[in-house]
Amino acid sequence: MRSKAVIWKCAAMVALYAAAMAVYVWYTSPNRVPEAYRGTAADPSVFFSADKLQASETLNALRNWIFFMSGPWEWLIYLFLLAGGAARRWQDKLERSGLPPYIRFPVFVLMVDAASFLLYLPLRVFSFAVSKAYGISTQPVAGWLRDRLVDFAVGYAIMLAVAAVAFWFLSRRGRWWLKLWLVSIPFTIFMMYVQPVVIDPLYNHFSRLTDARLESEILALADKAGIPADRVYEVDMSAKTNAINAYVNGIGSTLRIVLWDTMLKKLDEQEILLIVGHEMGHYVMHHLEWSALGAIGSSLVMLWLGGRLYTFIVRRRGEELGIRKPADPAALPLLLLLLSVMSFVSLPVSNLVSRQAEAAADRYGMELVGSSEGAVTMYQKMAVASLSDVNPPLLVRWFRASHPSDMERIVEAERFERRHE
Repeated sequence: MRSKAVIWKCAAMVALYAAAMAVYVWYTSPNRVPEAYRGTAADPSVFFSADKLQASETLNALRNWIFFMSGPWEWLIYLFLLAGGAARRWQDKLERSGLPPYIRFPVFVLMVDAASFLLYLPLRVFSFAVSKAYGISTQPVAGWLRDRLVDFAVGYAIMLAVAAVAFWFLSRRGRWWLKLWLVSIPFTIFMMYVQPVVIDPLYNHFSRLTDARLESEILALADKAGIPADRVYEVDMSAKTNAINAYVNGIGSTLRIVLWDTMLKKLDEQEILLIVGHEMGHYVMHHLEWSALGAIGSSLVMLWLGGRLYTFIVRRRGEELGIRKPADPAALPLLLLLLSVMSFVSLPVSNLVSRQAEAAADRYGMELVGSSEGAVTMYQKMAVASLSDVNPPLLVRWFRASHPSDMERIVEAERFERRHE
């Protein structure tokens, strides 16, 4: 009974939080800039149509609310599986089934993962519906469902591998969190290595650039930057979204620059070259490698802290939560809960580091191209295509913004141009 009371109390707290965040995102949603930038190229009222500006205000309020709800929604799911007794009941039934441990454990992880996936699905469906309603997503429902099933399959494979190693170390006591961290180092590097060549193709089709003239310009830019010419790819995203983007991922021999085909259709050559130069900046400045080191370092802190919290909770509340010992698989929702909470709390730090890297890549791109001409219009077009908030409010900036705001990027592009006149 006490566990059920905890669930209801936490659900009430999440409901109050949801209401508070709804008020916050609504009253901070107007897509505006400070007085000093009113009427300038950074002012969305200058380059957004009146209809799109109004749509961006509502859409960003919804986007931000969904984001701020994503963490607590997930935590409530894990708490329900844990304190509600579902995890304990599933584990007990599997133990009574007579199945060998190497069958029981994957089945239990599958049950936890499937329940979490289904209970989280309504928020994902709402997010997709909002994106479709405002013309950002162009993906058919069937395609979206397929991608979510791929998410589930990939996520389950990763969760099973990580959970198996974690509970194996837990069964041997000692500094299990340190052993898990040591194993996570090659695993992190391996996942970064296979992401572009194994996981990404499950979602989208990648190819060489279809525009031969643009390809020659990009290859010349790559040669100037000292980047291997076979690292630039085009991905078919127009079947899924109207947004514009490009990215760099992978590590070592799989590191590649990827351009969305939506970008190739909506931007002119100068604008595209600036984006490519930005992504080349990530390559040249080894941001992916630094990101791997950052992930490894932060995982040490999170595993140390998470290990202490896990041990404390199991010792103090284990019996109440249906956890019989630290290595009990029924504790999987607790591990997932702790990981999710710590990941959410650490977002302001990781986003701050990311924004600095992105700003450095912006500068590199303009220096590589030799001009910021086209940068302002490029940022404006990207903002309009995504109906993005040009100057997001403080909490959104802390927790969501992995890039400088469009306002900051436009202002910096204009400063670059003045310095190089």
